[in-house]
Amino acid sequence: MKRENVTHLLATDLDGTLVGEQEMTAFLLDYYKDRPYQVELVYVTGRHYASTMDLINDEKLPMPSVLISDVGTEMYDFNDPALHERWKKTLEEQWNPDAISRIVELCSGLMPQSIPSTHRLSYYAESDEAVEDVKRKLIDSSVPHKLIYSSGRDVDILPPNAGKGEALSFLIREKGWEEANILVAGDSGNDRDMLTLGYPSVIVGNCQEELKELPDHPMIFRAQRLCAGGIHEAWEHFFEKAAAVK
Repeated sequence: MKRENVTHLLATDLDGTLVGEQEMTAFLLDYYKDRPYQVELVYVTGRHYASTMDLINDEKLPMPSVLISDVGTEMYDFNDPALHERWKKTLEEQWNPDAISRIVELCSGLMPQSIPSTHRLSYYAESDEAVEDVKRKLIDSSVPHKLIYSSGRDVDILPPNAGKGEALSFLIREKGWEEANILVAGDSGNDRDMLTLGYPSVIVGNCQEELKELPDHPMIFRAQRLCAGGIHEAWEHFFEKAAAVK
């Protein structure tokens, strides 16, 4: 089901991006209310659904049109509940969590996280070396997967066609939003694949080290301000200044 007349869209991570500096979050949301156009909100987070809903309530955030949670393995369109099942079906084809779990158990330095998700295996890593070890073993096994290492400790192993970037691309195609003015925002390694989709993107000023190493690109804006302040900075750069030039 396509939503008509979407001209502007913010697809943003939550912790450390939209959320983290309360005054700037409030400023950004008020700024969007003052625009002469509607800004569609899509939250793209590593949190699971219940944890995300708690954060939305605690921070008094507006409900998004679509929530992509669990590092891009769950998707909830509050106007199209069937989208969740369509996305889930695409992930089932190459997902073998039992085989992946057996391989990880052979590695040391990884501690399982208790995450209520069927398309995500998550761990805390004691060191970079532990992550490299499990990467090698998974590659050698030829079990289809995607491994994402972020924030110097979080390891998520997903279906090979999952992740924030794949999920966001799927959503944009499903909704016919390809021509919208889209800003993607993130702060850590699990945002990397959506920040590099080719849409205008912002790496906020408080980003993790792994994003500082991302190659420069004209569609990637490196904000000076923190969290939502960086989103505002990038929005002005990509959309408001461009409109003023026209």
